[in-house]
Amino acid sequence: MGDVAKTRAVVLGGSLAGLFAARVLSDAYDEVVIVDRDELIGVQGPRRGCPQSRHINGLLARGQQVMEELYPGITEGLFADGVPTGDLAGDVRWYFNGKPLQRQHAGLVCVAASRPKLEHHIRERTRVLPGVVFAERHDILGLEFSPDGSRVTGAKVQPLDGEGEPQVLSADLVVDATGRGSRTPIWLEAQGYPRVEEERTKIGLGYVTQHYRLKEDPYHGDLSINPVANKDLPRGAIFTKTDGDRVELTTYGILGDHPPTDQEGLYAWLKTLATPDIYDAVQNAEPLDEPVAFRFPTTLRRRYEKMTRFPDGLLVTGDAVCCFNPVYAQGMTVAALSALVIRQHLHTGALPDPLQYFADLAGNAINQPWEMTHTVDMGFPGVEGERGPAVRVAGAFLGLVQEAATKDPVVAGAYMRGAGLIDGPEELMKPPMLARILWNALPWVGTPARSKHRPAQNDRTLARSAKP
Repeated sequence: MGDVAKTRAVVLGGSLAGLFAARVLSDAYDEVVIVDRDELIGVQGPRRGCPQSRHINGLLARGQQVMEELYPGITEGLFADGVPTGDLAGDVRWYFNGKPLQRQHAGLVCVAASRPKLEHHIRERTRVLPGVVFAERHDILGLEFSPDGSRVTGAKVQPLDGEGEPQVLSADLVVDATGRGSRTPIWLEAQGYPRVEEERTKIGLGYVTQHYRLKEDPYHGDLSINPVANKDLPRGAIFTKTDGDRVELTTYGILGDHPPTDQEGLYAWLKTLATPDIYDAVQNAEPLDEPVAFRFPTTLRRRYEKMTRFPDGLLVTGDAVCCFNPVYAQGMTVAALSALVIRQHLHTGALPDPLQYFADLAGNAINQPWEMTHTVDMGFPGVEGERGPAVRVAGAFLGLVQEAATKDPVVAGAYMRGAGLIDGPEELMKPPMLARILWNALPWVGTPARSKHRPAQNDRTLARSAKP
């Protein structure tokens, strides 16, 4: 698979995390080999190795920015291929705690591509990069280590067609992007490395997806209708326009309260959501496929950044490090951010320091979305887990922000910029924004705060956002 004299990186896994990693590796290595069990080249539909490709996969605004940085022009290419777009805060009908959020265009570009469409475009842009090679339909058998176990020197793979013998792909660097089922922790333990610490939260999530062709337009210019589950009604949905002139529905419930897959049962489930919009829309729509279910019992974070020893020549990325609650659509964006961290650690003539990489990965890509979604998950009383002071305070503040966002478009825009990973949580704590949040969420806040921080009279949101 290429001249062994070349510098080579091997990426285990050809899904989005692997493709993003291969993109940045191609700038530093002569050859980048992407290994996957599936057939990849030319595939435009769901893949067996990516069961979530049959469901809605959201790319957050920050993910779109990174994707465009890595593949200039790809966003317009997706739009030209029939992918709808809009603003995440201005063109989406959000419902939190049963109440609609106010609207504000906040510069949050939404790419409403189906997972197969998005993956196809990114894969095709990766495939034509100099030195990138795909080893399709290969099983990944393990890692190869140096005699003293201090360095990974390659990966052992075998063709799935049964005609080829196992072979070792020698590599200067191996990147594990094999997803939640990553066997790197097992392979490391077999070499005498400590067990990687794991954090799990049992959320009992289940969701069902179906595609439709609408006969009437329920959107009225909007891109999507998204009632979000809450502690009083732990059911939600995303009902969005997508490529192929279709509408994609994923509806979900947590803690074992899962939507049914029979058509009538699914319609009855939709009728229980916080808004009747989706149920009303599908009554006059043509189903294009059968409802398909998916189960996601627990979130998972592997704390590689806490390890004291780790072999050189190996990095881990994507879901192999952290699996978020998919309802919050963070996985693909964090995979893109992780590729930027990998790029920061690619130094000419030197291997990345894996422990420093994992520390930066946690700080620059994972911590913010992990803490954000953990706070939301802990807001459901049936979810088991520690609820220390920090979690309780964060949950209470989140409730104030969501309440204020139902009254003030400025707060709604700021909230969605945080949810889109464009801004950090500190933006909501700045005095002018904090005043707006308190003004709209706490009607008993006194007059001094109002006179000091009240929005200008020419703010067109004043009538809805400020109440005596």
